[in-house]
Formats: sequence, C-alpha cells, structure tokens
Amino acid sequence: MDNKFMREALRQAKKAYDIGETPIGAVIVQDGKIIARGYNKRETKKNALMHAEVIAIDKACRRLGGWRLPRCEMYVTLEPCAMCAGAITHARIERVYFGAYDSKTGCAGSVANLFEPNMFCHTVDVAGGIMEKECSELIKAFFKELRKKKKTPTSSLDSDDGNV
Repeated sequence: MDNKFMREALRQAKKAYDIGETPIGAVIVQDGKIIARGYNKRETKKNALMHAEVIAIDKACRRLGGWRLPRCEMYVTLEPCAMCAGAITHARIERVYFGAYDSKTGCAGSVANLFEPNMFCHTVDVAGGIMEKECSELIKAFFKELRKKKKTPTSSLDSDDGNV
C-alpha cells in the first residue's frame, strides 16, 4: 500500500468536485505503476454506471486488452458500493484500498461485505481507512456546499418574501 496512489485518487476526486460530481476518485495500479484513473461522472453523463471505480476498470481493461486485471490494485477514496464491489471482483483485481467508510452503501464491511473471503470465485483483499480524514473531508465539504446552494434562492420567484 502506498499513500502516493491514494493521493492520486484524491486528485481524481477533486476533478469530480470541480464539475459538480460527488467527489470520488479511483486509480488502478499494476506492478507499481498507475495504469488507469477515474472519477465520478454520473451527473455529467446522465448514467448510473459512471462511478469512479467502473470508469477506472473500463480504462484498465482497454489498456491491458482484456477483462481480467492481473496483479492490479485499486485505490479509491470511498468504500465501494455493491455495483463497484461486483465489478472489482469480476475484473479479478487483487487488492482494494479505500479511504472513507460509507455507512449508507458501503459493501466492503459497512453495510455488507461483498469482499468476504470465499464468497465468490475470486477473493479481493481489502483495506479501509487509508487517508480517511482527507477523503472524508472532501466528501463532507462537497455535500455541505451542495446543501448551501439548495438553500440559496436563485431568483425572486424562489424566495419566501411574499413578493411574486
């Protein structure tokens, strides 16, 4: 495990933040080198599948020329959801390191553990809480800003001052 790769995942998450996406970033590393990067694009692409992990897996598969990702590790800023945990397992990624825990949809132990040994034909090693503070703070700042924007009237029609 190397924090420089989680720092790169955080850089990817900041790209998502900058375009108004939930700030989650992922990188895939093979033999000590980053081979793919991804960040959330669900809103931008209007597609529920566009999670950081899925985007990174797609790029890694295209780069390596196959659906299996041998000797690969993923660094992701938030605990993977069920969809991403499934994609990680099916891609045969060996290890996942994640930053913040997700008490609502996390499937690496928080809500469920889809990486439990011997649950599927491929077992993924998982470690959570890597640079957790930095990852968590970025997500919290994003949602705080989002809530603030929703409370701010954007026109006179949105205000509650009684004038229409």
